[in-house]
Amino acid sequence: MLYETKFWKVVLSDEQSYLGRCVILLKRNCGELSNLTSEEWLDFHENIVKKLESVFKKVFDATMFNWTCLMNNAYQAENPKPYVHFHFRPRYNHDVKFAGEEFHDPDFGHHYNRERKNFVSKELLKKISDEVKKYL
Repeated sequence: MLYETKFWKVVLSDEQSYLGRCVILLKRNCGELSNLTSEEWLDFHENIVKKLESVFKKVFDATMFNWTCLMNNAYQAENPKPYVHFHFRPRYNHDVKFAGEEFHDPDFGHHYNRERKNFVSKELLKKISDEVKKYL
């Protein structure tokens, strides 16, 4: 986990095809965006969106960001239990070198590629996490 607020948890994904990809989880059980409280929305905007975008610009010179809230997978189950969460994907119009690895965003300027998968080692994930945490 990178950090948490009163209402949200930010987890760095081990799938880093987009360097800095995170999942943001609401701390309470809620299956629809329309059921978020004003406090939860405000916390999300002020302490998640603003902070993550600022940090990833500083740390890796991210160009822009994709935010998604897709709960489709929940409905593939026999008894669906959707859970409000967001996916955060920093996007780059340039290659990024970090910890001896090179990260490319060949689809920059287009929808992110769901087929692209780059699962990184626990060691590299920790290095990314440690670098990001310096600015949180």
